[in-house]
Parts: sequence; structure tokens; C-alpha cells
Amino acid sequence: MKFSALITIAPEDLEQQCIDCARELGAGGITIMSARGISNNTRKTFFGLTYDGSQSVLLMVLEKSLSLEVLKAIQKILMPTKEDSQGLVFTVPLDHLGGIDLSQFEKFEQHLKESDLE
Repeated sequence: MKFSALITIAPEDLEQQCIDCARELGAGGITIMSARGISNNTRKTFFGLTYDGSQSVLLMVLEKSLSLEVLKAIQKILMPTKEDSQGLVFTVPLDHLGGIDLSQFEKFEQHLKESDLE
């Protein structure tokens, strides 16, 4: 079984929606980190100060095919139109992995079996 790390960088107001989406598709544990970002287009606010807002970084370790499903679903949340991207989602292949909960491993195996039946 091959695994991928799925990383999502989303505005805080879309954090829960991304988490719910990933959980519905079979993601088990999700590590959530607070972050700040600087974009190419700074936004001017009161007194000329700029504010780009806070983001959440969501980190998930998923079975490779499941990570692609979750990536596509989260991409629809972060990019409702082709011109309007509100975040970033990507995967990184994992060669070595330790410490994964065996119950989560069993869920991944079940997901693979269900995918083969479809």
C-alpha cells in the first residue's frame, strides 16, 4: 500500500468545510496548523496597512488513491471558479511511514476494496 501526504492551505473560514469534506471521503486524522500568508496581491485596509489574513494548514496521511479523491474534492471548495483560487492543495508521496494507527490502515484497505468493486 502506498501513502501520500495531502497538504491543504485554506483560509480559516473554509477550514471546517475542507475538514468535513476530507472526513466524509475517509480521511482519519488531520493535523491542523495556523499560518499567515503573503500573497502577490496585497490588500489595503484602514490607514494603508495591509492584511492578507490567516490561513489553516491541514496535513493528512492518506492512501495514495484516496488522497487524489480528497484533493479533487477540496480543490472544488478552494477554487469554485477557474479565476478564483482561495487556497492550495497538493500531495507529496511518502516512501517511509511509521506510527500510523492500525484501525486507520484497515479503513484504507477497505476503501481500496470498495474502489476495486466500482
